[in-house]
Amino acid sequence: MHDQNFKNLILDYPYQALAFFADEEASDLEKARIVPIRQEQLKERLGERFRELDTPLMVEWPNGEREVILFVLEEESENRRFSIHRLAHYCLDLAELMGTERVVPVVIFLQSGPRKKSLSLGGDRHVYLKFEYLSCDLKALSAEDYRSSDNIVARLNLPNMDYPASERLPVYAAAQTGLAQLENDPERQLKYVDFIDYYADLSEEEISTYQQKYLNEGEEIMGLAQILRQEGRQEGRREGRQEGRQEGRQEGRQEGEAAMLIRLLEKRFGTVSEPIRARIKAADAETLLAWSERLFSCNDIEAIFK
Repeated sequence: MHDQNFKNLILDYPYQALAFFADEEASDLEKARIVPIRQEQLKERLGERFRELDTPLMVEWPNGEREVILFVLEEESENRRFSIHRLAHYCLDLAELMGTERVVPVVIFLQSGPRKKSLSLGGDRHVYLKFEYLSCDLKALSAEDYRSSDNIVARLNLPNMDYPASERLPVYAAAQTGLAQLENDPERQLKYVDFIDYYADLSEEEISTYQQKYLNEGEEIMGLAQILRQEGRQEGRREGRQEGRQEGRQEGRQEGEAAMLIRLLEKRFGTVSEPIRARIKAADAETLLAWSERLFSCNDIEAIFK
């Protein structure tokens, strides 16, 4: 799950990802083109097990002002699973495959703890191979330092950073606000609402407090799609537990989204008529989302439902 989450994040925001995870090596990328490289490495013999990289990226400058450089980004959720030997194999394979020695290995650690930071192979007289990597230890970063960052990858990872327990909701709110401010695509917003929620892992009580304290103060800033997703997901989760069936979860989620849309319509336009209420309650999730995206762009309530 973590691997796929971070693969998506890096591929959706490659420039921001390199700037955040590999800032020592990722300067002056504005003119560069970033291209993902196939993850499965070629095998010398068909019977061999292939090695799969998390997210290898090729950075090239079209005008040729700098030589192509490869970034190998690897996410590790548990330190005990990290193998510097495996990472070294990955990088050597990739360097041979691409015909370059310009390779930057980057490891993103979700948890702090001991891990091997370098590898040296040699004898009594010489070291013949030395291997190191850039390390981004998210838990070692202070969320306070990135709370107002304009790098969307940093903002989305605020829940993965270090902060006092008393700051859980402000950090969560800063991540959600950053997503709304730095990403205009509603589909991407919905996608990364889930990323933030997954790593924040708020309790139902914390979510209720967040909705009351933060959403009521800045619903337009937060983005309606995010609000509906949060409200609907929590309603669906509660309903699903009570019913114990997939149908219950789906119905509960849609009921939550419908209720939230009605509440926001009332705040903007006043009393919502019974026919409109009935349409909202009978609508499916896709239709509710389409209506919600029109809420702040339409000045007439009827125009939302055309």
